[in-house]
Amino acid sequence: MTASEPDLRGRVALITGSSRNLGAEIARAAAARGARVVVNYHSSRSAAQEVVASLAGPGHVAIAADVSTPEGVEELAAEAERLTGAGIDILVNNSGPFSMTPFSDLQPHEFDFIWNANVKSAYMASRRVAPGMIARGWGRIVNISAGSAYIRNHSVYTLAKNAIITLTEQLAAELGPAITVNCVAPGQIAESAEDMAEFDKEFVARTIARTPAGRLVTRREVAGVVLALCSPAFGMVTGATVPVDGGARLPVG
Repeated sequence: MTASEPDLRGRVALITGSSRNLGAEIARAAAARGARVVVNYHSSRSAAQEVVASLAGPGHVAIAADVSTPEGVEELAAEAERLTGAGIDILVNNSGPFSMTPFSDLQPHEFDFIWNANVKSAYMASRRVAPGMIARGWGRIVNISAGSAYIRNHSVYTLAKNAIITLTEQLAAELGPAITVNCVAPGQIAESAEDMAEFDKEFVARTIARTPAGRLVTRREVAGVVLALCSPAFGMVTGATVPVDGGARLPVG
C-alpha cells in the first residue's frame, strides 16, 4: 500500500447505492485495500450480490435499504453493524438519482425524491454513524457530489449536488477531530456517457470539447480519489470538495 492507497484492514466501509456503476467501483476499491464492505442497494438484489461476489477478501455483505428515509438509514446501519459485528469506520454517501426536469415542469414529488435520496440521505447516514466513529477515535465520511453542481441546467439535481458540498463543510466543522468529512465531485463519467445521452445527446461531446484533459473521467479514477481521502496522506484534509472532471468545470473559452 502507498500513502494514497491506505491499508484498511480491520475497517468496515459502508457505501450507499453501491450495487452498480460508481458505487460498485468504490466498493471494489475499498475491498482491494482490505476493508470489509457493506454494499447497499434499494431493489437490485442480484446486482448487489454480484458486486459482493466480485470483492477481494472475506466478510462483505449486501443490505437492502431505502436511504432516502430515516427508517431505511437506521435499518441499514443497524444491520451493517449486526452482520459485520463492528461499527462503521468509513461512510461513502454515494446514493444520488439524477434529474434534469426543468423547474417549470418539476413536480413536488420528484423534487422530494431527488433531494431526499441525494442530500437528506447523506445527512441522516452521517448523523447515524458519527457517534460510533467519534467513540472509536477515527472515521472517514466521503460525500459524492457531481460536476452538475457547477452547471445551471440540471435542475434539482444541481441544487442537491451543490447542497452536498455545503453539507460536507458543515459536517467537517462539527465532527472533527476524530472524523474527516470530504466530498468528491466527478464530472461526466466515461462509462455512463450513454446514459447521459438519453437526456442530452450533445452533452458528452460538449463536455469533452471544453475539458482541458481532453477526455472523460473513469469510475476507477473517481474511486481512487475517494479512497485516497481515507489515507494518512489526507489526514489534514477535511471540508474539501475535490472536482474530478479533467477541468471541465473551468470557465474557459
